[in-house]
Amino acid sequence: MATIKDVAKLAGVGLGTASRVVSGKGSVSPATLAKVRKAIDELGFRPSHAARALLSGSSRMIGVYIPVLSGTFYTPILQIIDTELRAAGLHMVLAFGVGLGDERRQAIEGIEFLVERGCDGLIVMTSALLEEDIAALGLKAGQLVALNHCFDSIAEQCFTVDHTLGGRLAARALLDHKHRRIALVEGPRRLADSVARTQGFDSELREHGIDPNKIWRIESDFSPAGGWAAAKALLESGYECSALFCANDEMAVGALSYFQEAGVRVPHDLSVIGYDDTPSAAFSAPRLSSVHMPWREMTQNGINALLNLCYDMKRPVHREFPVSVTLRASLAKATSGRRKAA
Repeated sequence: MATIKDVAKLAGVGLGTASRVVSGKGSVSPATLAKVRKAIDELGFRPSHAARALLSGSSRMIGVYIPVLSGTFYTPILQIIDTELRAAGLHMVLAFGVGLGDERRQAIEGIEFLVERGCDGLIVMTSALLEEDIAALGLKAGQLVALNHCFDSIAEQCFTVDHTLGGRLAARALLDHKHRRIALVEGPRRLADSVARTQGFDSELREHGIDPNKIWRIESDFSPAGGWAAAKALLESGYECSALFCANDEMAVGALSYFQEAGVRVPHDLSVIGYDDTPSAAFSAPRLSSVHMPWREMTQNGINALLNLCYDMKRPVHREFPVSVTLRASLAKATSGRRKAA
């Protein structure tokens, strides 16, 4: 494989001159330019990624950190990021939580991994980091965008959605379908976005005369297995309800699976609504009603902001993202004949 040195030798020019032609930076006479381009064509020279980085001072790589590489939530977001970066002539480098440390330590080490590999900018999706961790990044903090979380020190570089409103809309959808006896599967209470959606849900119930402290609820881990276990616990509790809100779609899909095995017909015996409106919601059995969070819009604008910071691309950036509810087969009107969990 030909190198930049081979190009310089064949063209009869210095290495620096050949490098300026390849990088497009610096002045070169028309005659010299023609000689170098002819040598490139004859040798079939294609600069490697590493060579382009050395010539341009930019790796053209964007690092992305997510806590886990599993499930249906992060995959669509990663697809959006990768597609947008490739269209801009950039590459995505992914890191996720591994190791024996806690979530914060894993996030710190994952981001360090991306910085060490020369990523021009960072996209971070984790609530485990503290403000001091952002400060520790020094100048690199100015080339970081946070998705689904906000840090006060870099507020203009943070893009999130209104989870409080999302929780309210979940409750409103159930109330609009005449449900008053409701159960709740919360997400992890250590996560700010999980807490926000639960608070919104509780507030909406309270405003409609339902004491949220008296409904059946359980904390789970955002996984299908967690939803399965929560649904099992609900039936075993004997709590009488007509509807269940699961604070993400993966738990809702797990709950649907358990109900099917237990002989609980959804939505005839029990309605179920999820949260996120991930692709899996449209293909569950029955198809899952879910709070539609505008992840695509949030991600797209976060990418635009980062490319503006790193490459001065001057892309448009918006910060208002619509939240709605997608109604599907898992949610129906409450009836007096709803069964008691047992």
